[in-house]
Amino acid sequence: MSPVLDTAFIPPQDREEVIRHAVWESMVAVDIDHRPPAEDISVRIGLGTVGPIRVCSARATAVALRRTERLAREDEEPAVTLGVQMTGSSVVVQNGRECLLRPGEFVVYESIAPYTLLFDEGVDYHFIRFPRAALALPDRLLRDITAVPLGSDNPIARLAFTYFSQLAVDDDLHQGVHADAVVEPSVELLRAVLTSQHGNSSLAKGPLEATLSLRVTQYIRAHLADPDLSAARIAAAHGISVRHLYTVLSRSGISLGDWIRTRRLAECRRELAGPNGRLRTIAAIGRRWGFMDATHFSKVFKQAYGISPRAWRDQNHPRSSA
Repeated sequence: MSPVLDTAFIPPQDREEVIRHAVWESMVAVDIDHRPPAEDISVRIGLGTVGPIRVCSARATAVALRRTERLAREDEEPAVTLGVQMTGSSVVVQNGRECLLRPGEFVVYESIAPYTLLFDEGVDYHFIRFPRAALALPDRLLRDITAVPLGSDNPIARLAFTYFSQLAVDDDLHQGVHADAVVEPSVELLRAVLTSQHGNSSLAKGPLEATLSLRVTQYIRAHLADPDLSAARIAAAHGISVRHLYTVLSRSGISLGDWIRTRRLAECRRELAGPNGRLRTIAAIGRRWGFMDATHFSKVFKQAYGISPRAWRDQNHPRSSA
């Protein structure tokens, strides 16, 4: 996600107002209390949208954010914000509860009720804002689950943390058909986390299964370079059998071996044509992406692209004549 606001380029006397305007316009109206003096305020914010979902990734010095009763009453579109803690810790207060959020955990809070977010150690955090109506969950369930840390004790939340952490920063998922494709699975995965945490398994089972194929393919993308990537490992990471893994992928028209090989070849092709394409041997680039046999790598590359890896690299990096 490209930064759209960096206070390093803003005069100290203007920083508080610029930050407030950016947060109010892009996410939600909150009172912002910076702990350092203006000249020491440091904020770097990246913004994105995934259909109706808004994303804000922030790194900042210590700050407190307060959604007051007045601001909550003025909300035009009720929303639920997912707060993803990357490093450090923060405190979330809403609906009479207070929770300490640690790295690897996330929390939800509603825009229609007052809340307080305390970042005494600074901010390294993703804010992901969902229209409240899109979740289609009972009011009582949402009230009961706000300001509750979601993470290590909930296996669905552990999977969701990885998913939403990637969703927040992957620019490819914020554009065109990719954005359209992940809106519904993102909503359903959050529904699955909240309903399972609340103990309503009947509401959670459907959404979790509906997002399984997407979560599996995202897991594979994240581990493409791992030489021991296998169906058994992928299935174990998602708490399913290998047989069920193949069933889920086949419903999406995916052949596991072909899908992995195609994306590994695409990474090799990109690296060979990239600015550092001649800094490593062709065999080393193949091994980096799981092709341990150089002869086999050359063969499948040529089958896929109609050109050998060496010819492709030479085409993009012609050797200078003596």
